Amino acid sequence: MTLEEFSAAEQKTERMDTVGDALEEVLSKARSQRSITVGVYEAAKLLNVDPDNVVLCLLAADEDDDRDVALQIHFTLIQAFCCENDINILRVSNPGRLAELLLLETDAGPAASGGAAQPPDLHCVLVTNPHSSQWKDPALSQLICFCRESRYMDQWVPVINLPER
Repeated sequence: MTLEEFSAAEQKTERMDTVGDALEEVLSKARSQRSITVGVYEAAKLLNVDPDNVVLCLLAADEDDDRDVALQIHFTLIQAFCCENDINILRVSNPGRLAELLLLETDAGPAASGGAAQPPDLHCVLVTNPHSSQWKDPALSQLICFCRESRYMDQWVPVINLPER
């Protein structure tokens, strides 16, 4: 690897970390403003009713989920709908970290959840505009810019690995 190639790879890694940090900030703000929808089914319902209010779609899957044909079909349909409606899409490769950011208990025992409740479906997370107004949020602007630049490079669904803390 030449020095130029190494420098370019290092810059790409730093940029991905910055995008991951921006995503964390957007999710934190959206959670506090109650403008997050979690779950494939719930996301599909919202996309059907109010797609103009959705600013970001996150598709989260780990290596095991990549072998789930039904989930991949859902992802394909959601991606197509988001592309058709100009909704920015990111793929998150570590759903466990996403669960931590959303403050969801993914491994809470039956005593903590009041029975044998299933863990939340984090395969699809939508972020909507609070109060139907555009956010003046630099972190969201950075994510939208990253998605746009990725599309220019024919990467329609860029993959983000959220940094562990």
